[in-house]
Amino acid sequence: MGMSAVGNAHKAEINVTPMIDVLLVLIIIFMVIAPVAPRGLEALAPPQADAPPPPDAVSREIVISLARDGAIDINRQPVEAVALPEKLAELYRRRINDHVFVRGDRNLEYSAVARVIDLARGAGWDRIGLMTR
Repeated sequence: MGMSAVGNAHKAEINVTPMIDVLLVLIIIFMVIAPVAPRGLEALAPPQADAPPPPDAVSREIVISLARDGAIDINRQPVEAVALPEKLAELYRRRINDHVFVRGDRNLEYSAVARVIDLARGAGWDRIGLMTR
C-alpha cells in the first residue's frame, strides 16, 4: 500500500456549466422584465416664458440696476448714489428678501458694479447675485 506520486496526480478544474446556466436564466429574466419596466417620468409642459405674471403678484426681488451714465435704480425706482447705502440698509432691515441682485449695463466698467456690491455688503447683504440681462 505504498503511495505512488506518479499515478495519483489530480488536476483541479472549475466546472463553469452551472454558472453559465445561471447567467442565461438571468439574461432571460431581464429580457422579459425590460419591456414592462417604466421608461421614465412623465414630464409636464414647461412653463411659458412669454406669459406675464399675474397682476396681483408682488415681486419680492430686489434688483439694483446700474446705467452707463451712472444712474442707479432699485426695482426701477431712481436712487441717488449718495443715498444708496442708507436705502440698502433700510431694505436689509425690513427683511423683504435674503438676497439682492445687481444688474449693470453691458458697456459699464466692472469697478462700478464692484462698488455697488461693496455697498450692499456694507449694508448687511451676504447673498448678492449678478444679472446678465
